[in-house]
Amino acid sequence: MTSASRQPSPDPGPDASHAFDFLVIGSGLAGMHYALRVAEVGDVAIITKREASDSATDWAQGGIAAVSDPEDSFDAHVEDTMNAGAGLCREDTVRFVVERGPDAIAALRKNGVEFDPPRTPDSPGAGEFDLAREGGHTQRRILHKADATGREIERALLARVRAHPRIALFEDHCAIDLITATKSGRTGTNRALGAYVLEASTGEVHAYTAPITMLATGGAGKIYLYTSNPDVASGDGMAMAYRAGATLANMEFMQFHPTCLFHPQAKSFLITEAVRGEGGILCRRDGEPFMQDYHAMRDLAPRDVVARAIDTELKRTGDDYVVLDITADTTGRDPSFVRGRFPMIFERCLKYGIDITREPIPVVPAAHYCCGGVRTNERGESDLPNLFAAGEVTSTGLHGANRLASNSLLEAIVYADTAAGESIRRSPEVAPVDDVPAWTHGEATPIHEAVVITQNWDEIRRFMWNYVGIVRSDRRLARAQHRIDMLREEINEFYWNFRVTPELIELRNLATVAELVVQSAAFRKESRGLHYNLDHLDRDDERFGRDTLIQRGDTPWISPT
Repeated sequence: MTSASRQPSPDPGPDASHAFDFLVIGSGLAGMHYALRVAEVGDVAIITKREASDSATDWAQGGIAAVSDPEDSFDAHVEDTMNAGAGLCREDTVRFVVERGPDAIAALRKNGVEFDPPRTPDSPGAGEFDLAREGGHTQRRILHKADATGREIERALLARVRAHPRIALFEDHCAIDLITATKSGRTGTNRALGAYVLEASTGEVHAYTAPITMLATGGAGKIYLYTSNPDVASGDGMAMAYRAGATLANMEFMQFHPTCLFHPQAKSFLITEAVRGEGGILCRRDGEPFMQDYHAMRDLAPRDVVARAIDTELKRTGDDYVVLDITADTTGRDPSFVRGRFPMIFERCLKYGIDITREPIPVVPAAHYCCGGVRTNERGESDLPNLFAAGEVTSTGLHGANRLASNSLLEAIVYADTAAGESIRRSPEVAPVDDVPAWTHGEATPIHEAVVITQNWDEIRRFMWNYVGIVRSDRRLARAQHRIDMLREEINEFYWNFRVTPELIELRNLATVAELVVQSAAFRKESRGLHYNLDHLDRDDERFGRDTLIQRGDTPWISPT
Protein backbone atom coordinates (compact mmCIF):
# COMPACT_ATOMS: atom_id res chain seq x y z
CA MET A 1 0.00 0.00 0.00
CA THR A 2 1.33 3.45 -0.86
CA SER A 3 1.32 6.44 1.41
CA ALA A 4 -1.35 8.05 -0.76
CA SER A 5 -3.95 5.90 1.00
CA ARG A 6 -3.36 7.83 4.22
CA GLN A 7 -3.60 11.29 2.65
CA PRO A 8 -6.47 13.69 3.47
CA SER A 9 -9.58 13.31 1.34
CA PRO A 10 -10.84 16.29 -0.67
CA ASP A 11 -14.33 15.71 0.78
CA PRO A 12 -14.55 17.19 4.29
CA GLY A 13 -17.36 14.80 5.20
CA PRO A 14 -20.04 15.32 7.81
CA ASP A 15 -18.96 16.43 11.25
CA ALA A 16 -15.28 15.97 10.33
CA SER A 17 -14.08 19.52 11.01
CA HIS A 18 -13.97 21.43 14.27
CA ALA A 19 -13.27 25.13 13.67
CA PHE A 20 -11.92 27.50 16.33
CA ASP A 21 -10.14 30.82 16.48
CA PHE A 22 -7.13 29.29 18.28
CA LEU A 23 -5.94 25.69 18.54
CA VAL A 24 -3.71 24.69 21.47
CA ILE A 25 -2.01 21.29 21.53
CA GLY A 26 -0.97 20.45 25.09
CA SER A 27 -2.38 21.11 28.56
CA GLY A 28 0.60 22.10 30.70
CA LEU A 29 1.53 25.56 31.94
CA ALA A 30 2.37 26.97 28.49
CA GLY A 31 -0.75 25.67 26.77
CA MET A 32 -3.19 26.67 29.48
CA HIS A 33 -1.74 30.13 30.13
CA TYR A 34 -1.83 30.84 26.38
CA ALA A 35 -5.41 29.57 26.13
CA LEU A 36 -6.60 31.72 29.02
CA ARG A 37 -5.06 34.80 27.41
CA VAL A 38 -6.33 34.33 23.85
CA ALA A 39 -9.79 33.31 25.07
CA GLU A 40 -10.25 37.01 25.79
CA VAL A 41 -10.81 37.50 22.03
CA GLY A 42 -11.82 34.16 20.55
CA ASP A 43 -12.88 30.53 20.89
CA VAL A 44 -10.12 28.12 21.89
CA ALA A 45 -9.70 24.36 21.60
CA ILE A 46 -7.17 22.57 23.82
CA ILE A 47 -6.18 19.13 22.56
CA THR A 48 -4.57 16.79 25.10
CA LYS A 49 -3.85 13.11 24.52
CA ARG A 50 -4.57 11.87 28.04
CA GLU A 51 -6.30 13.57 30.94
CA ALA A 52 -5.52 17.28 31.06
CA SER A 53 -3.42 16.92 34.21
CA ASP A 54 -1.10 14.38 32.54
CA SER A 55 1.64 16.88 31.75
CA ALA A 56 5.26 17.56 32.60
CA THR A 57 4.09 20.66 34.47
CA ASP A 58 2.18 18.45 36.91
CA TRP A 59 5.38 16.51 37.64
CA ALA A 60 7.58 19.57 38.27
CA GLN A 61 8.78 19.47 41.86
CA GLY A 62 11.41 22.14 42.34
CA GLY A 63 9.73 25.42 41.44
CA ILE A 64 10.07 28.47 39.22
CA ALA A 65 13.13 30.72 39.15
CA ALA A 66 12.41 34.44 39.40
CA VAL A 67 14.19 37.35 41.00
CA SER A 68 12.17 38.44 44.05
CA ASP A 69 14.75 39.07 46.77
CA PRO A 70 16.32 42.56 47.13
CA GLU A 71 19.73 40.89 47.50
CA ASP A 72 19.26 39.17 44.13
CA SER A 73 19.31 40.87 40.72
CA PHE A 74 18.37 40.34 37.10
CA ASP A 75 22.06 40.53 36.20
CA ALA A 76 22.91 37.69 38.61
CA HIS A 77 20.12 35.48 37.23
CA VAL A 78 21.27 36.24 33.68
CA GLU A 79 24.87 35.40 34.56
CA ASP A 80 23.90 32.09 36.20
CA THR A 81 21.82 31.12 33.16
CA MET A 82 24.62 32.02 30.74
CA ASN A 83 27.19 30.09 32.76
CA ALA A 84 25.03 26.97 32.77
CA GLY A 85 24.35 27.26 29.02
CA ALA A 86 28.01 26.68 28.03
CA GLY A 87 28.25 29.41 25.42
CA LEU A 88 25.06 28.78 23.45
CA CYS A 89 22.55 30.95 25.33
CA ARG A 90 21.35 34.04 23.49
CA GLU A 91 21.93 36.85 25.95
CA ASP A 92 19.07 38.99 24.62
CA THR A 93 16.70 36.04 25.09
CA VAL A 94 18.02 35.30 28.57
CA ARG A 95 17.55 38.88 29.66
CA PHE A 96 14.10 39.04 28.05
CA VAL A 97 12.92 36.01 30.05
CA VAL A 98 14.63 36.87 33.34
CA GLU A 99 13.33 40.44 33.42
CA ARG A 100 9.77 39.18 32.99
CA GLY A 101 10.06 36.86 35.98
CA PRO A 102 8.21 39.09 38.48
CA ASP A 103 5.33 39.64 36.02
CA ALA A 104 5.15 35.88 35.42
CA ILE A 105 4.81 35.24 39.14
CA ALA A 106 2.12 37.91 39.39
CA ALA A 107 0.19 36.30 36.52
CA LEU A 108 0.34 32.87 38.15
CA ARG A 109 -0.88 34.25 41.47
CA LYS A 110 -3.71 36.09 39.70
CA ASN A 111 -4.82 32.72 38.34
CA GLY A 112 -4.88 31.22 41.82
CA VAL A 113 -1.40 29.69 42.16
CA GLU A 114 -0.05 29.74 45.71
CA PHE A 115 3.63 29.72 46.66
CA ASP A 116 5.08 28.92 50.08
CA PRO A 117 5.56 31.96 52.34
CA PRO A 118 8.84 32.38 54.28
CA ARG A 119 9.42 29.82 57.02
CA THR A 120 10.26 32.60 59.48
CA PRO A 121 8.10 35.53 58.33
CA ASP A 122 9.05 37.76 61.27
CA SER A 123 12.80 37.54 60.71
CA PRO A 124 14.57 40.56 59.17
CA GLY A 125 14.51 40.52 55.35
CA ALA A 126 12.19 37.50 55.24
CA GLY A 127 10.47 38.72 52.09
CA GLU A 128 7.21 37.41 50.64
CA PHE A 129 8.23 33.88 49.65
CA ASP A 130 10.26 30.92 50.87
CA LEU A 131 13.04 30.94 48.30
CA ALA A 132 15.00 27.80 47.50
CA ARG A 133 18.36 27.38 45.82
CA GLU A 134 19.24 24.76 43.22
CA GLY A 135 22.27 23.73 41.19
CA GLY A 136 23.94 26.49 39.18
CA HIS A 137 22.18 29.30 41.06
CA THR A 138 24.29 31.67 43.14
CA GLN A 139 21.23 33.02 44.99
CA ARG A 140 18.04 31.69 46.52
CA ARG A 141 15.42 32.55 43.86
CA ILE A 142 13.25 29.45 43.41
CA LEU A 143 9.60 30.00 44.37
CA HIS A 144 7.85 26.75 45.21
CA LYS A 145 4.86 25.04 46.77
CA ALA A 146 6.55 22.47 49.04
CA ASP A 147 7.99 19.90 46.59
CA ALA A 148 4.94 19.82 44.28
CA THR A 149 5.06 23.22 42.58
CA GLY A 150 3.99 21.95 39.17
CA ARG A 151 0.97 20.20 40.62
CA GLU A 152 -0.13 23.45 42.25
CA ILE A 153 0.26 25.34 38.96
CA GLU A 154 -1.63 22.65 37.04
CA ARG A 155 -4.42 22.60 39.65
CA ALA A 156 -5.00 26.34 39.55
CA LEU A 157 -4.81 26.83 35.78
CA LEU A 158 -6.83 23.74 34.95
CA ALA A 159 -9.65 24.95 37.19
CA ARG A 160 -9.68 28.26 35.30
CA VAL A 161 -9.60 26.51 31.93
CA ARG A 162 -12.48 24.17 32.78
CA ALA A 163 -14.58 27.10 33.97
CA HIS A 164 -13.92 29.35 30.95
CA PRO A 165 -16.88 29.59 28.55
CA ARG A 166 -14.73 30.12 25.46
CA ILE A 167 -12.29 27.24 26.02
CA ALA A 168 -13.19 23.72 24.90
CA LEU A 169 -10.98 21.01 26.43
CA PHE A 170 -10.67 17.78 24.44
CA GLU A 171 -9.09 15.08 26.61
CA ASP A 172 -8.01 11.70 25.21
CA HIS A 173 -7.52 13.31 21.82
CA CYS A 174 -4.17 12.70 20.15
CA ALA A 175 -2.81 15.08 17.51
CA ILE A 176 -1.45 13.16 14.52
CA ASP A 177 -0.06 15.85 12.22
CA LEU A 178 -0.30 19.56 11.61
CA ILE A 179 -2.48 20.78 8.77
CA THR A 180 -0.67 23.25 6.54
CA ALA A 181 -1.67 25.25 3.50
CA THR A 182 0.79 23.35 1.32
CA LYS A 183 -0.43 19.93 2.47
CA SER A 184 -3.99 21.08 1.83
CA GLY A 185 -3.15 21.87 -1.80
CA ARG A 186 -3.35 25.63 -1.47
CA THR A 187 -1.16 28.04 -3.35
CA GLY A 188 0.65 30.98 -1.84
CA THR A 189 2.56 31.19 1.42
CA ASN A 190 2.57 28.07 3.54
CA ARG A 191 1.02 28.46 7.00
CA ALA A 192 -0.40 26.40 9.85
CA LEU A 193 -4.13 25.68 9.62
CA GLY A 194 -4.65 23.32 12.57
CA ALA A 195 -4.17 19.59 13.12
CA TYR A 196 -5.59 16.17 12.40
CA VAL A 197 -6.62 14.67 15.73
CA LEU A 198 -7.46 11.10 16.74
CA GLU A 199 -10.38 10.71 19.14
CA ALA A 200 -9.15 7.75 21.19
CA SER A 201 -12.56 6.54 22.35
CA THR A 202 -13.98 6.15 18.83
CA GLY A 203 -10.91 5.76 16.62
CA GLU A 204 -12.17 8.57 14.41
CA VAL A 205 -9.89 11.32 13.09
CA HIS A 206 -11.14 14.90 12.91
CA ALA A 207 -9.67 18.07 11.47
CA TYR A 208 -9.37 20.74 14.15
CA THR A 209 -8.78 24.00 12.33
CA ALA A 210 -7.78 27.48 13.46
CA PRO A 211 -6.02 30.47 11.88
CA ILE A 212 -3.44 30.25 14.70
CA THR A 213 -2.00 27.09 16.31
CA MET A 214 0.00 26.84 19.54
CA LEU A 215 2.27 23.85 20.19
CA ALA A 216 2.69 23.21 23.92
CA THR A 217 3.30 19.48 23.87
CA GLY A 218 6.28 19.28 26.22
CA GLY A 219 9.42 17.23 25.82
CA ALA A 220 10.73 13.89 24.62
CA GLY A 221 12.19 12.10 27.63
CA LYS A 222 10.48 8.84 26.69
CA ILE A 223 12.97 8.31 23.87
CA TYR A 224 15.24 7.06 26.69
CA LEU A 225 14.95 3.89 28.74
CA TYR A 226 15.22 5.76 32.04
CA THR A 227 13.49 9.11 32.39
CA SER A 228 11.88 11.37 34.97
CA ASN A 229 9.21 12.35 32.46
CA PRO A 230 5.55 11.31 32.34
CA ASP A 231 4.51 8.77 29.71
CA VAL A 232 3.11 11.53 27.48
CA ALA A 233 6.61 12.92 26.77
CA SER A 234 7.11 11.26 23.38
CA GLY A 235 8.21 14.35 21.42
CA ASP A 236 4.92 14.74 19.55
CA GLY A 237 5.10 18.48 18.93
CA MET A 238 8.72 18.36 17.80
CA ALA A 239 7.98 15.54 15.36
CA MET A 240 4.82 17.18 13.98
CA ALA A 241 6.57 20.52 13.50
CA TYR A 242 9.49 18.80 11.76
CA ARG A 243 7.20 16.93 9.37
CA ALA A 244 5.37 20.21 8.65
CA GLY A 245 8.65 21.89 7.61
CA ALA A 246 9.51 23.97 10.68
CA THR A 247 13.15 24.30 11.77
CA LEU A 248 14.32 22.58 14.94
CA ALA A 249 17.43 23.51 16.93
CA ASN A 250 19.90 21.90 19.36
CA MET A 251 18.25 18.49 19.52
CA GLU A 252 21.51 16.91 20.76
CA PHE A 253 21.23 18.65 24.14
CA MET A 254 19.19 16.30 26.32
CA GLN A 255 19.48 17.06 30.01
CA PHE A 256 19.80 14.12 32.37
CA HIS A 257 18.58 14.89 35.85
CA PRO A 258 21.24 13.66 38.28
CA THR A 259 18.89 12.26 40.92
CA CYS A 260 15.99 9.92 40.22
CA LEU A 261 15.02 7.43 42.89
CA PHE A 262 16.66 4.03 42.36
CA HIS A 263 14.04 1.43 43.23
CA PRO A 264 12.47 -1.29 41.06
CA GLN A 265 8.96 -0.01 41.76
CA ALA A 266 9.68 3.73 41.67
CA LYS A 267 9.00 4.44 38.01
CA SER A 268 10.26 7.88 36.91
CA PHE A 269 10.26 9.41 40.40
CA LEU A 270 12.42 12.51 40.56
CA ILE A 271 14.29 13.69 43.64
CA THR A 272 14.28 17.44 43.18
CA GLU A 273 17.53 19.38 43.02
CA ALA A 274 16.17 21.47 45.88
CA VAL A 275 17.18 18.62 48.23
CA ARG A 276 20.80 19.47 47.46
CA GLY A 277 19.91 23.16 47.71
CA GLU A 278 18.89 22.51 51.32
CA GLY A 279 22.18 20.78 52.14
CA GLY A 280 21.84 17.28 50.68
CA ILE A 281 25.18 15.66 49.78
CA LEU A 282 25.90 13.14 47.04
CA CYS A 283 27.98 10.21 48.25
CA ARG A 284 29.26 6.89 47.01
CA ARG A 285 27.55 3.86 48.50
CA ASP A 286 30.32 3.71 51.10
CA GLY A 287 29.24 7.16 52.33
CA GLU A 288 32.15 9.12 50.85
CA PRO A 289 31.23 12.46 49.17
CA PHE A 290 32.61 12.89 45.64
CA MET A 291 31.37 16.12 44.04
CA GLN A 292 34.36 18.06 45.41
CA ASP A 293 36.43 16.10 42.86
CA TYR A 294 34.41 17.46 39.92
CA HIS A 295 33.40 21.10 40.46
CA ALA A 296 34.03 24.07 42.74
CA MET A 297 30.30 24.34 43.47
CA ARG A 298 30.33 20.71 44.65
CA ASP A 299 26.77 19.38 45.00
CA LEU A 300 25.31 22.58 43.58
CA ALA A 301 27.23 22.36 40.29
CA PRO A 302 25.20 22.61 37.05
CA ARG A 303 23.22 19.51 36.15
CA ASP A 304 25.38 18.39 33.24
CA VAL A 305 28.43 18.30 35.53
CA VAL A 306 26.62 16.42 38.31
CA ALA A 307 25.06 13.85 35.96
CA ARG A 308 28.42 13.10 34.32
CA ALA A 309 30.08 12.88 37.73
CA ILE A 310 27.55 10.29 38.89
CA ASP A 311 27.89 8.39 35.62
CA THR A 312 31.68 8.37 36.04
CA GLU A 313 31.43 7.15 39.63
CA LEU A 314 29.03 4.34 38.70
CA LYS A 315 31.26 3.17 35.86
CA ARG A 316 34.35 3.37 38.09
CA THR A 317 32.90 1.52 41.08
CA GLY A 318 30.51 -0.83 39.28
CA ASP A 319 27.72 0.22 41.67
CA ASP A 320 24.12 0.53 40.51
CA TYR A 321 23.52 3.83 42.28
CA VAL A 322 24.96 6.60 44.45
CA VAL A 323 23.19 8.08 47.47
CA LEU A 324 21.84 11.52 48.30
CA ASP A 325 22.12 12.18 52.02
CA ILE A 326 19.98 14.79 53.78
CA THR A 327 19.93 13.10 57.18
CA ALA A 328 20.54 15.09 60.33
CA ASP A 329 23.84 13.30 60.98
CA THR A 330 25.24 14.51 57.67
CA THR A 331 23.59 17.89 57.11
CA GLY A 332 22.40 18.99 60.55
CA ARG A 333 18.90 19.43 59.12
CA ASP A 334 16.13 18.69 61.61
CA PRO A 335 13.91 15.78 60.47
CA SER A 336 10.80 17.94 60.89
CA PHE A 337 12.24 20.47 58.44
CA VAL A 338 12.91 17.76 55.84
CA ARG A 339 9.42 16.30 56.22
CA GLY A 340 7.83 19.75 55.92
CA ARG A 341 9.97 20.98 53.02
CA PHE A 342 9.74 17.76 50.98
CA PRO A 343 6.46 16.10 51.96
CA MET A 344 5.85 14.35 48.64
CA ILE A 345 9.39 12.96 48.44
CA PHE A 346 9.26 11.88 52.09
CA GLU A 347 5.95 10.04 51.62
CA ARG A 348 6.94 8.39 48.33
CA CYS A 349 10.31 7.18 49.64
CA LEU A 350 8.66 5.94 52.85
CA LYS A 351 6.30 3.90 50.67
CA TYR A 352 9.40 2.06 49.41
CA GLY A 353 10.85 1.61 52.89
CA ILE A 354 13.24 4.59 52.82
CA ASP A 355 13.01 7.17 55.61
CA ILE A 356 14.97 10.06 54.12
CA THR A 357 15.40 11.69 57.54
CA ARG A 358 17.28 8.60 58.76
CA GLU A 359 18.97 7.07 55.70
CA PRO A 360 20.41 8.25 52.37
CA ILE A 361 18.32 8.10 49.18
CA PRO A 362 19.59 5.78 46.40
CA VAL A 363 19.65 7.80 43.15
CA VAL A 364 20.68 7.51 39.49
CA PRO A 365 20.55 9.96 36.53
CA ALA A 366 17.64 9.82 34.09
CA ALA A 367 16.61 11.72 30.95
CA HIS A 368 14.81 14.83 32.12
CA TYR A 369 14.60 17.80 29.77
CA CYS A 370 15.16 18.46 26.07
CA CYS A 371 16.97 21.78 25.68
CA GLY A 372 16.38 21.70 21.93
CA GLY A 373 13.13 21.81 20.00
CA VAL A 374 11.11 23.92 17.60
CA ARG A 375 13.07 27.09 16.91
CA THR A 376 11.04 30.17 17.78
CA ASN A 377 11.60 33.90 17.53
CA GLU A 378 11.10 36.65 20.10
CA ARG A 379 7.32 36.42 19.60
CA GLY A 380 7.23 32.67 20.22
CA GLU A 381 6.54 31.86 16.56
CA SER A 382 8.23 29.17 14.47
CA ASP A 383 9.34 29.74 10.88
CA LEU A 384 6.06 28.10 9.76
CA PRO A 385 3.74 31.14 9.81
CA ASN A 386 0.99 31.10 12.45
CA LEU A 387 2.54 28.13 14.25
CA PHE A 388 3.49 29.33 17.73
CA ALA A 389 5.18 27.22 20.39
CA ALA A 390 6.07 27.53 24.07
CA GLY A 391 7.57 25.38 26.79
CA GLU A 392 9.85 22.37 26.46
CA VAL A 393 8.81 21.74 22.85
CA THR A 394 10.81 24.84 21.85
CA SER A 395 14.33 26.11 21.46
CA THR A 396 14.14 29.81 22.31
CA GLY A 397 17.80 30.51 23.00
CA LEU A 398 17.33 30.59 26.79
CA HIS A 399 18.89 27.26 27.78
CA GLY A 400 21.79 26.96 25.35
CA ALA A 401 23.70 23.71 25.84
CA ASN A 402 22.40 23.11 29.38
CA ARG A 403 19.31 24.36 31.21
CA LEU A 404 19.67 26.14 34.54
CA ALA A 405 17.46 24.51 37.17
CA SER A 406 13.87 25.85 37.45
CA ASN A 407 14.19 28.13 34.41
CA SER A 408 11.81 25.90 32.44
CA LEU A 409 8.52 26.95 34.06
CA LEU A 410 9.64 30.57 33.78
CA GLU A 411 10.38 30.18 30.07
CA ALA A 412 7.06 28.41 29.50
CA ILE A 413 4.88 31.17 30.92
CA VAL A 414 6.95 34.06 29.52
CA TYR A 415 6.80 32.76 25.94
CA ALA A 416 3.19 31.58 26.27
CA ASP A 417 2.31 35.11 27.31
CA THR A 418 4.40 36.69 24.54
CA ALA A 419 2.87 34.38 21.93
CA ALA A 420 -0.62 35.13 23.24
CA GLY A 421 -0.02 38.87 22.91
CA GLU A 422 1.14 38.50 19.30
CA SER A 423 -1.71 36.08 18.50
CA ILE A 424 -4.31 38.50 19.86
CA ARG A 425 -2.77 41.34 17.85
CA ARG A 426 -2.61 39.26 14.67
CA SER A 427 -5.96 37.50 14.97
CA PRO A 428 -8.08 40.09 13.10
CA GLU A 429 -5.60 40.07 10.20
CA VAL A 430 -5.28 36.31 9.64
CA ALA A 431 -7.31 34.82 6.81
CA PRO A 432 -9.91 32.24 7.86
CA VAL A 433 -9.07 28.59 7.30
CA ASP A 434 -12.28 27.49 5.57
CA ASP A 435 -12.63 23.80 4.71
CA VAL A 436 -9.64 21.48 4.72
CA PRO A 437 -9.43 17.94 3.35
CA ALA A 438 -10.83 15.33 5.70
CA TRP A 439 -8.68 12.46 6.96
CA THR A 440 -9.20 9.11 5.31
CA HIS A 441 -8.01 5.73 6.54
CA GLY A 442 -7.92 4.42 2.96
CA GLU A 443 -7.37 0.67 2.97
CA ALA A 444 -5.68 0.69 6.38
CA THR A 445 -6.83 -2.13 8.67
CA PRO A 446 -7.04 -2.36 12.47
CA ILE A 447 -3.88 -3.36 14.29
CA HIS A 448 -3.88 -6.99 15.45
CA GLU A 449 -0.25 -7.26 16.58
CA ALA A 450 0.39 -4.45 19.05
CA VAL A 451 3.47 -6.35 20.22
CA VAL A 452 5.33 -4.92 17.22
CA ILE A 453 4.76 -1.40 18.58
CA THR A 454 5.95 -2.44 22.05
CA GLN A 455 9.04 -4.14 20.65
CA ASN A 456 10.08 -1.14 18.53
CA TRP A 457 9.38 1.30 21.36
CA ASP A 458 11.56 -0.69 23.77
CA GLU A 459 14.35 -1.09 21.22
CA ILE A 460 14.53 2.66 20.49
CA ARG A 461 14.60 3.58 24.17
CA ARG A 462 17.28 1.03 24.97
CA PHE A 463 19.73 1.94 22.17
CA MET A 464 19.20 5.64 22.84
CA TRP A 465 20.15 5.06 26.48
CA ASN A 466 23.18 2.93 25.62
CA TYR A 467 24.50 4.88 22.62
CA VAL A 468 23.17 8.47 22.88
CA GLY A 469 23.14 8.97 26.64
CA ILE A 470 25.16 11.02 29.11
CA VAL A 471 28.46 10.02 27.48
CA ARG A 472 28.66 9.45 23.71
CA SER A 473 31.20 8.47 21.07
CA ASP A 474 31.32 8.49 17.27
CA ARG A 475 30.99 4.71 17.17
CA ARG A 476 28.01 4.66 19.52
CA LEU A 477 26.25 7.36 17.51
CA ALA A 478 26.89 5.47 14.25
CA ARG A 479 25.38 2.34 15.77
CA ALA A 480 22.33 4.31 16.90
CA GLN A 481 21.87 5.72 13.39
CA HIS A 482 22.13 2.22 11.92
CA ARG A 483 19.44 0.95 14.28
CA ILE A 484 17.08 3.86 13.58
CA ASP A 485 17.53 3.40 9.82
CA MET A 486 16.27 -0.18 10.06
CA LEU A 487 13.43 0.66 12.41
CA ARG A 488 12.24 3.65 10.39
CA GLU A 489 11.23 1.49 7.43
CA GLU A 490 9.38 -0.93 9.68
CA ILE A 491 7.56 1.80 11.58
CA ASN A 492 6.58 3.65 8.39
CA GLU A 493 5.19 0.46 6.88
CA PHE A 494 3.18 -0.13 10.03
CA TYR A 495 1.91 3.46 10.03
CA TRP A 496 0.69 3.42 6.44
CA ASN A 497 -0.87 -0.03 6.53
CA PHE A 498 -2.80 0.08 9.81
CA ARG A 499 -5.37 2.41 11.34
CA VAL A 500 -3.76 4.89 13.67
CA THR A 501 -3.87 4.36 17.42
CA PRO A 502 -2.39 6.56 20.17
CA GLU A 503 0.41 4.02 20.63
CA LEU A 504 1.29 3.99 16.93
CA ILE A 505 1.25 7.79 16.75
CA GLU A 506 3.60 8.00 19.73
CA LEU A 507 5.94 5.37 18.28
CA ARG A 508 6.16 7.26 14.99
CA ASN A 509 6.97 10.49 16.83
CA LEU A 510 9.40 8.77 19.16
CA ALA A 511 11.36 7.39 16.21
CA THR A 512 11.41 10.76 14.45
CA VAL A 513 12.74 12.63 17.49
CA ALA A 514 15.27 9.91 18.30
CA GLU A 515 16.70 10.23 14.80
CA LEU A 516 16.89 14.02 15.10
CA VAL A 517 18.83 13.67 18.35
CA VAL A 518 21.20 11.12 16.81
CA GLN A 519 21.83 13.19 13.68
CA SER A 520 22.41 16.40 15.61
CA ALA A 521 24.72 14.69 18.11
CA ALA A 522 26.77 13.07 15.34
CA PHE A 523 27.10 16.42 13.59
CA ARG A 524 28.40 18.32 16.65
CA LYS A 525 32.00 17.11 16.84
CA GLU A 526 32.91 18.68 20.17
CA SER A 527 31.92 18.38 23.82
CA ARG A 528 29.78 21.17 25.24
CA GLY A 529 27.24 21.26 28.04
CA LEU A 530 24.98 18.23 27.85
CA HIS A 531 26.68 16.84 24.72
CA TYR A 532 29.80 14.93 25.78
CA ASN A 533 31.64 12.93 23.10
CA LEU A 534 34.67 10.82 24.06
CA ASP A 535 36.13 11.28 20.56
CA HIS A 536 35.86 15.09 20.69
CA LEU A 537 36.51 16.12 24.28
CA ASP A 538 37.33 19.78 23.63
CA ARG A 539 34.88 22.62 23.14
CA ASP A 540 35.22 24.13 19.65
CA ASP A 541 33.76 27.64 19.60
CA GLU A 542 35.09 28.40 16.13
CA ARG A 543 33.19 25.62 14.36
CA PHE A 544 30.37 24.84 16.79
CA GLY A 545 29.82 27.99 18.83
CA ARG A 546 26.25 28.43 17.55
CA ASP A 547 23.01 26.44 17.36
CA THR A 548 22.63 23.20 15.46
CA LEU A 549 19.69 23.51 13.06
CA ILE A 550 17.78 20.77 11.25
CA GLN A 551 14.85 20.81 8.86
CA ARG A 552 13.00 18.10 6.97
CA GLY A 553 14.93 17.03 3.89
CA ASP A 554 18.26 18.46 5.10
CA THR A 555 21.17 17.27 7.18
CA PRO A 556 22.07 19.37 10.27
CA TRP A 557 23.90 22.66 9.87
CA ILE A 558 25.27 25.35 12.17
CA SER A 559 23.25 28.55 12.46
CA PRO A 560 25.02 31.45 10.72
CA THR A 561 24.12 33.78 13.62
